[in-house]
Amino acid sequence: MRTTRTLKEIVARRAAVQAPGTANALFARVIEELGFEVVYVTGAGIANMHLGAPDIGLTTLTEVANAVAAMADAVALPLIVDADTGFGNAVNMVRTVRVLERAGAAGLQIEDQMFPKKCGHFAGKDVIPLDDMVEKVKAAVDARRDQDLQIIARTDARAIEGLDRAIARAHAFIEAGADIAFVEAPTSAAELARIAREVKAPQVANIVFGGKTPDPGQAELARMGFSLVLYANAALQAAVKAALDVLGALKRDGSLDGVAEQLVSFEERQRVVQKPAWDALETRFQSGSGKAGA
Repeated sequence: MRTTRTLKEIVARRAAVQAPGTANALFARVIEELGFEVVYVTGAGIANMHLGAPDIGLTTLTEVANAVAAMADAVALPLIVDADTGFGNAVNMVRTVRVLERAGAAGLQIEDQMFPKKCGHFAGKDVIPLDDMVEKVKAAVDARRDQDLQIIARTDARAIEGLDRAIARAHAFIEAGADIAFVEAPTSAAELARIAREVKAPQVANIVFGGKTPDPGQAELARMGFSLVLYANAALQAAVKAALDVLGALKRDGSLDGVAEQLVSFEERQRVVQKPAWDALETRFQSGSGKAGA
């Protein structure tokens, strides 16, 4: 089954399916191996891990597309891709959708922030006029070649104009053709429940560890009716902590002996990146051993 169709069916279940985030193919493999159903390609993660920079609109469409293509090669799970503001206006949105769809996206998240955008849990954001975002949504819907490609329309208006206006924007995005609505950074479980209750279309919740939105847990979010729950940077935050702990110990002690239990084994590392499968290919295509069409 196409990953777009798989994602569409997952969304329809309204089961608050968890979508851990990653900025690279390695963590995408880990997400798949642990049995999750969806991978979220995090724009913040790409900025943090590839650029060593904050999530303030510094990444390019090409950088995101390259990351998506690598993940699409590495895993069979649907990829939901953070496409930020579409990297420009409605015309730019057309190219963004086509490039990321071709790279392997099963869903695209677009947002109504003013460029350059910022992390949804940062201060100092602003949103573009509603009419401009509606045109971007229409452009995204029109540009997709696979009609099952899920268009997720996010609004950051909660922090700027209040929850009422954010919900009104979500309604407008769905009317413009978006498949899924995403009201970013509600500040309480009551606000989460209200969003899910008042916006009848499928919904995304975004749980950022240390951010503005509390985590009621998957069971409660499913009861509310959310389709997807993003944990965009849990793996990134865990990796940074592990790197600080392990490399800090190496610097302090001069060896890894004291933190050996925090390191995956050499063999396990090779298994996660599927080295045995690559070894089998090498054996198959060694000179004289491969057969055409085999």
